[in-house]
Amino acid sequence: MNLFSRNALSSLCECCPTPDSSRRRFVTGFPGRNTFLRHACELAAAAGARIQHLDVTLICEAPKIGPHREAMQQRIAVICALDPARVSVKATTTEQLGFTGRREGIAAQASASVEVPR
Repeated sequence: MNLFSRNALSSLCECCPTPDSSRRRFVTGFPGRNTFLRHACELAAAAGARIQHLDVTLICEAPKIGPHREAMQQRIAVICALDPARVSVKATTTEQLGFTGRREGIAAQASASVEVPR
Protein backbone atom coordinates (compact mmCIF):
# COMPACT_ATOMS: atom_id res chain seq x y z
CA MET A 1 0.00 0.00 0.00
CA ASN A 2 1.33 3.38 -0.92
CA LEU A 3 0.24 5.18 2.25
CA PHE A 4 3.86 6.09 2.98
CA SER A 5 5.02 7.99 -0.10
CA ARG A 6 1.59 9.43 -0.91
CA ASN A 7 1.65 11.36 2.35
CA ALA A 8 5.33 12.28 2.33
CA LEU A 9 5.81 9.98 5.26
CA SER A 10 8.76 7.75 5.94
CA SER A 11 9.56 5.52 3.02
CA LEU A 12 8.91 1.83 3.33
CA CYS A 13 12.67 1.26 3.50
CA GLU A 14 13.01 3.60 6.47
CA CYS A 15 10.03 2.07 8.23
CA CYS A 16 10.99 -1.54 7.56
CA PRO A 17 14.77 -1.88 7.22
CA THR A 18 16.62 -4.92 5.93
CA PRO A 19 15.64 -8.34 7.28
CA ASP A 20 18.75 -8.60 9.47
CA SER A 21 17.74 -5.45 11.34
CA SER A 22 16.29 -5.44 14.83
CA ARG A 23 13.08 -4.07 13.30
CA ARG A 24 12.55 -7.36 11.48
CA ARG A 25 9.86 -8.15 14.05
CA PHE A 26 7.83 -5.30 12.59
CA VAL A 27 7.94 -6.79 9.10
CA THR A 28 6.99 -10.27 10.25
CA GLY A 29 4.02 -8.86 12.13
CA PHE A 30 4.76 -9.47 15.80
CA PRO A 31 2.94 -9.11 18.08
CA GLY A 32 0.05 -9.29 15.59
CA ARG A 33 -0.21 -10.00 11.89
CA ASN A 34 -1.89 -6.67 11.23
CA THR A 35 0.95 -4.56 12.65
CA PHE A 36 2.23 -3.25 9.32
CA LEU A 37 -1.18 -2.20 7.98
CA ARG A 38 -2.22 -0.63 11.28
CA HIS A 39 1.08 1.28 11.46
CA ALA A 40 0.66 2.61 7.91
CA CYS A 41 -2.87 3.81 8.67
CA GLU A 42 -1.75 5.43 11.92
CA LEU A 43 1.09 7.27 10.14
CA ALA A 44 -1.34 8.57 7.54
CA ALA A 45 -3.77 9.76 10.23
CA ALA A 46 -0.98 11.41 12.21
CA ALA A 47 -0.04 13.36 9.07
CA GLY A 48 -3.64 14.57 8.82
CA ALA A 49 -4.43 12.37 5.83
CA ARG A 50 -7.78 10.62 5.45
CA ILE A 51 -8.05 7.28 3.70
CA GLN A 52 -10.97 7.43 1.30
CA HIS A 53 -10.85 3.92 -0.11
CA LEU A 54 -8.68 0.81 -0.01
CA ASP A 55 -8.61 -1.59 -2.94
CA VAL A 56 -7.02 -5.01 -2.44
CA THR A 57 -6.49 -7.59 -5.17
CA LEU A 58 -5.35 -11.09 -4.25
CA ILE A 59 -3.64 -13.08 -7.01
CA CYS A 60 -3.90 -16.85 -6.63
CA GLU A 61 -5.29 -20.00 -8.17
CA ALA A 62 -6.43 -21.34 -4.80
CA PRO A 63 -8.01 -20.99 -2.36
CA LYS A 64 -11.11 -19.34 -3.73
CA ILE A 65 -11.46 -15.92 -2.12
CA GLY A 66 -15.22 -15.52 -2.56
CA PRO A 67 -16.22 -17.36 0.62
CA HIS A 68 -13.74 -15.25 2.65
CA ARG A 69 -14.09 -11.89 0.91
CA GLU A 70 -16.56 -10.28 3.31
CA ALA A 71 -14.61 -11.37 6.40
CA MET A 72 -11.40 -10.01 4.86
CA GLN A 73 -13.12 -6.74 4.00
CA GLN A 74 -14.45 -6.42 7.55
CA ARG A 75 -11.06 -7.19 9.11
CA ILE A 76 -9.19 -4.67 6.95
CA ALA A 77 -11.83 -2.05 7.78
CA VAL A 78 -11.39 -2.67 11.51
CA ILE A 79 -7.59 -2.50 11.30
CA CYS A 80 -7.73 0.79 9.38
CA ALA A 81 -10.70 2.25 11.30
CA LEU A 82 -12.75 2.57 8.10
CA ASP A 83 -16.31 1.88 7.12
CA PRO A 84 -16.29 -1.53 5.38
CA ALA A 85 -17.93 0.12 2.35
CA ARG A 86 -14.60 1.91 1.81
CA VAL A 87 -12.70 -1.38 1.45
CA SER A 88 -12.73 -3.47 -1.70
CA VAL A 89 -11.36 -7.02 -1.75
CA LYS A 90 -11.25 -9.02 -4.96
CA ALA A 91 -9.24 -11.80 -6.53
CA THR A 92 -7.83 -12.82 -9.86
CA THR A 93 -5.64 -15.58 -11.25
CA THR A 94 -2.63 -15.61 -13.54
CA GLU A 95 -4.19 -18.35 -15.67
CA GLN A 96 -1.74 -20.91 -14.25
CA LEU A 97 1.33 -18.80 -15.08
CA GLY A 98 4.21 -18.10 -12.69
CA PHE A 99 4.52 -19.06 -9.05
CA THR A 100 0.90 -18.17 -8.28
CA GLY A 101 -0.29 -20.21 -11.25
CA ARG A 102 1.72 -23.18 -10.03
CA ARG A 103 0.10 -22.70 -6.60
CA GLU A 104 3.45 -22.01 -4.96
CA GLY A 105 2.23 -18.85 -3.30
CA ILE A 106 -0.19 -15.96 -3.24
CA ALA A 107 0.47 -12.38 -4.32
CA ALA A 108 -1.42 -9.23 -3.43
CA GLN A 109 -1.68 -5.69 -4.72
CA ALA A 110 -3.27 -2.83 -2.86
CA SER A 111 -3.91 0.81 -3.53
CA ALA A 112 -5.32 3.56 -1.39
CA SER A 113 -7.15 6.76 -2.28
CA VAL A 114 -6.00 9.28 0.29
CA GLU A 115 -7.15 12.83 0.97
CA VAL A 116 -4.21 14.95 2.06
CA PRO A 117 -4.70 18.33 3.74
CA ARG A 118 -3.09 21.31 2.07
